Amino acid sequence: MDSIPLPFYEVVPLNEVAPGVRGLRILFVNVFAISGPSGWTLIDTGLYLSASKIKHWAEGHFGKGTRPEAIVLTHGHFDHVGAIKDLLNDWDVPVYAHPAEFPYLTGHEKYPPPDPSVGGGLMAVMSPLYPRTSADLSGNVTPIPQDGSVPNLPGWRWLHTPGHAPGHISLFRDEDKLLLAGDAFCTTKQESFLAVAKQKPELHGPPSYYTPDWEAACASVNELSKLCPRTIAPGHGLPMCGDEVADQLVRLAINFDHVAVPDHGKYLHKTASAT
Repeated sequence: MDSIPLPFYEVVPLNEVAPGVRGLRILFVNVFAISGPSGWTLIDTGLYLSASKIKHWAEGHFGKGTRPEAIVLTHGHFDHVGAIKDLLNDWDVPVYAHPAEFPYLTGHEKYPPPDPSVGGGLMAVMSPLYPRTSADLSGNVTPIPQDGSVPNLPGWRWLHTPGHAPGHISLFRDEDKLLLAGDAFCTTKQESFLAVAKQKPELHGPPSYYTPDWEAACASVNELSKLCPRTIAPGHGLPMCGDEVADQLVRLAINFDHVAVPDHGKYLHKTASAT
């Protein structure tokens, strides 16, 4: 199994994740650009104040003044929508998300409070400081097609993978078994600042300090494991590729209770690991 190498800097390109797919790491979160027949689509928008970095990166690949055909959000947490308002001021493109995220993406609801009691490191300890609100995209967000297709990206499909967030989605390309997992799971121990800094690629569950529904999270990882991906590109951590990726994801699903679910926490409920 091979990892796609990534030095630890503030903003680092992830080129190239797979044919037609590029990534950019901004501090501790990844965004991706997917090329389509007539343009490109941005997946997530990273942290607040990162719009200029995303635009500079996109122009380096697609030309000066480029804009995507659309933005697709895996979910609405602050580190995945932070730059979207600034980007939309320049781009004015459609934004797609799962309808279950709309209460958060339209300012009607806040996400449940983060849970620092899950332990695991500094990222978890600091989680009460993370915003519970999303970007207010009232009038600017459209439901992603119910048939599972991804606008402007033939060959791709989305899957509803809740747990980390009610309307969380992941994207999959069957042709080469490429999975963009969002935060359904990570390839770094996101609770630990040290692990985030080292970026050693290994499979972990979703960020535990910001996951309120562990039963749904377990079911989502189980469903994703059935896809048998060969390349995975998560919202947090290094992309990974190789013949062993599918087996590692199956092991994560089978042992989810023991390796992903925290021993304690305010959202802890008994889960049923995959069988």
